[in-house]
Amino acid sequence: MFSNFFSVGITGGIGSGKSLVCKIFLVLGVPVYSSDDRAKWLISHDNVLKQQIIQEFGTDAYNEDGSVNRAYLANTIFKDENKRKVLNALVHPRVGEDFNKWRSDIGGSTYVLKEAALLFETGSYKELDKVINVSAPETLRLQRVLMRDLHRDKQQVESIIQKQWTDSQREELADFTIKNDEQQMLLPAVLKIHEQLLKLASM
Repeated sequence: MFSNFFSVGITGGIGSGKSLVCKIFLVLGVPVYSSDDRAKWLISHDNVLKQQIIQEFGTDAYNEDGSVNRAYLANTIFKDENKRKVLNALVHPRVGEDFNKWRSDIGGSTYVLKEAALLFETGSYKELDKVINVSAPETLRLQRVLMRDLHRDKQQVESIIQKQWTDSQREELADFTIKNDEQQMLLPAVLKIHEQLLKLASM
């Protein structure tokens, strides 16, 4: 789709292990853009976005020192689905612009990866050449997140899972799916897709 860089999305539900898969791609020399990490950075540093968030969520969205009041924002969007959609509608376009700038600054790579949990939900997958989905059984994902995110309880994680697309929905639109169920070897699966992407990106 893009003449300069073959761009590949990588997505998966919370606890699927997409970050681990991204680390393997990084070792293989593939640049990885983390949408979630950059979104957090932009919420803190992008002045245009900060003003938009304050306008929608009030001055309580930021602390007196200018840092994000993450507890307030998280609690607000957890209780109100419409507020969650409003925040996503503000953040995702800025992330898209940031990704395009990052991609234009990258050199010496056959393709790049864009990691995003809500790649399909936001429609941003349409701007990418291919998409990889990382899947895992829901019980395993729940277990992983509870061990990783000590600030979350079971109800919160289940609520997040319910708001995201199911694995079957993602698999329908994805070009590749990696099963990260701890029953199959992860590295061979990543290497196989990497080889295929290198060929596609070189065409």
